[in-house]
Amino acid sequence: MEDVQKTRIAVEIYGKTYKMIGTESSKHMRMVASLVDDRMREISLHNANLDSTKIAVLTAVNSVHDYVKLKEQIVLLEEQLKKLKG
Repeated sequence: MEDVQKTRIAVEIYGKTYKMIGTESSKHMRMVASLVDDRMREISLHNANLDSTKIAVLTAVNSVHDYVKLKEQIVLLEEQLKKLKG
């Protein structure tokens, strides 16, 4: 069995520090944390009365929505590619 090197870093998201452990580079993990932080701050700007838990849930819902839309686009592009190939 292959030993995968784990990256351990501390990141700050929406004013709180979290320890992240993963197989990606620390640069990648920091970028992901930064995107989550940015999205949470954007949502909080438009919903000042929400607590951090609700902001986090809305961030997750929006992120999964984006993920599903991208997956749908990939399927369509793959179908188009198959048609082009013949």
